[in-house]
Amino acid sequence: MGSGSSPCASCRLLRRRCAKDCIFAPYFPSDDPYKFAIVHKVFGASNVSKMLQELPIHQRGDAVSSLVYEANARVRDPVYGCVGAISFLQNQVSELQMQLAVAQAETLCFQMQQDPVALPTQIDQHHHQHQDHDQKSLLLSNSDFNSIPHQYFSSFASPSNVIQDPLKRESLWT
Repeated sequence: MGSGSSPCASCRLLRRRCAKDCIFAPYFPSDDPYKFAIVHKVFGASNVSKMLQELPIHQRGDAVSSLVYEANARVRDPVYGCVGAISFLQNQVSELQMQLAVAQAETLCFQMQQDPVALPTQIDQHHHQHQDHDQKSLLLSNSDFNSIPHQYFSSFASPSNVIQDPLKRESLWT
C-alpha cells in the first residue's frame, strides 16, 4: 500500500486498492482526504495523475501544493480562480499606492505652508545625497503645491472614488 497500512486519500475516495507505487500516496495522505477531494473535483484524478507523471519527482510536491491552491481558488471563483485573487490584490495595492501618494502630497503641502523657505534647501541636500528621483523630489521639482486647493487632494483620498470591482481586471502580464 501507498502509505502505511491504509490507502492514500486518492485511492480511498476512488475506492480502489492503493498500490505500492501509487503516484498519489506521497502527496495525498489518508489523514487529509479533503486535499485530494478538492483537486479531484476541479481537475479530475486522471489529469492530476498525468501531470504528476510528466514532472520530475522533486517537483511533484510543489505541483500538488499549486493544484490544491488553484482548486480551492476555483471553487471560490469558478471563472477566474487564482487570477481573480491576484487581480483583486493588485487592485488593492494600486489603491493603497494612490492613497500613499496623496498622503505624501498633502504632507508636502502642509510642510511648505509652515516653512516655505527651509524646505527647499532640505530637499536639495536630500537630492544630492541620494541622487534618485523618488516621488517626493519629482513632485517638488514639478509642482507648486501652495497653488493647489486642499479639496483636490481630499477628493482622491476617499476609497469610494477608487474602482474596487473585482470583475474589472487588469492584465497580469504587463
